[in-house]
Amino acid sequence: MTENIDVEKEYILEKPEQSVALLGTEDMFVTLLEEGMNVEIKPFGASIKVSGAENDVNSVMTIFKNLTDLIGQGIRLNSTDIISAMKMAERGTLEYFKDLYTETLIKDNKGRPVRVKNYGQRQYVHAVKDNDITFGIGPAGTGKTYLAVVMAIASLKRGDVDKIILTRPAVEAGESLGFLPGDLKDKVDPYLRPVYDALYAILGAEHTNRLMERGVIEIAPLAYMRGRTLETAFVILDEAQNTTNSQMKMFLTRLGFGSKMIVNGDITQIDLPSNSMSGLVQAKRILNGVKHIEFVQFNSEDVVRHPVVASIINAYEAVESNGSRSK
Repeated sequence: MTENIDVEKEYILEKPEQSVALLGTEDMFVTLLEEGMNVEIKPFGASIKVSGAENDVNSVMTIFKNLTDLIGQGIRLNSTDIISAMKMAERGTLEYFKDLYTETLIKDNKGRPVRVKNYGQRQYVHAVKDNDITFGIGPAGTGKTYLAVVMAIASLKRGDVDKIILTRPAVEAGESLGFLPGDLKDKVDPYLRPVYDALYAILGAEHTNRLMERGVIEIAPLAYMRGRTLETAFVILDEAQNTTNSQMKMFLTRLGFGSKMIVNGDITQIDLPSNSMSGLVQAKRILNGVKHIEFVQFNSEDVVRHPVVASIINAYEAVESNGSRSK
C-alpha cells in the first residue's frame, strides 16, 4: 500500500486573467476546495500552490485542469460546478466531468445555460427522455423539482406538449384546504413555492403568470386531477411521498397520449399519518420493471446545495439506520 505523504504542487495558469474565473470572486471557490478536499491552497497571480496529502493534491490539480478547460470553452463557473467536480473526484469519475457540459437543457431567464450538475442528474434527464413516466426519488437539494420544471418548459418550447401541469398533495395528511384563507390559488401557493421558484428562474415571473392566465401552465392540488385524462401534457407530481396509494394510482392513470409524467419525492420525509402507507413507496414496489416507467434513485452524493447539506443528510441517515437496527 502506497503511503499518502504530504506534498506541495504548483498549478500555473497559462492565462493569468482566468484566475478569478477559476477561484471565484474573492477566492470563494478556494474555501470550498480546501474544506472539501482537505488541502491548503495559496493563489498568487498565475501560480496556485496546493499542499496536503498527495492523493488529495493530485485530485485538486486535476480538478483545476478540468475547470480551466471549461473556462476556455466560455463556461462561467459557480459553486455547484466546484462541488460537482469534488464529488466526482471522490468517486473516481472525474474523467467524465466535462461530459456534463456537452448538453444545454435550456437557457434561464437571464440567458444562462442550464445543464446537469452530476451523474445522477444526467441519469434522471435521460430517463425522462426515454420513458413515459419517470420517478425521481431522493433527498432535498438534488435538483429533482428544478430539473423536472426545466424539462417541462423545454418540451413546451419545442412543441412536444401543449401544456404543463404541476401538482402535489396540498396538505400532507389529506389535502384539507378548507380552513386556509383565500381562494384556491391562495390556499395552494404556499405548498408549491419550489415549483414557482423554478418557473420564475427559467421563464421570469411575468412570462410565467401570462402562461398561467392562458392555462398553458396549470398548478393545482392533487385532488383536482381526479377524473381527468391529461393529453399532450407534461405533468409533474412533487412531494409524492405524501400521497396515499389510492392517490398515486389515481394520478398515474391520468396519463394520456403524447404526455409525460415525472413523479418526485423523498421517502425519508413522509408526513402521512403512521397508519398510512406512502403511495410512492408502494409504487416503487408495484411498478418496478414495468415498461416505459423508470425509477431514478438520488442520494446525498447528488446534492447540489452547500456541501454541509450532504453531511446533514448522511448524519441523519446514519442515526435513523442505527435506530432501526436497535429496535
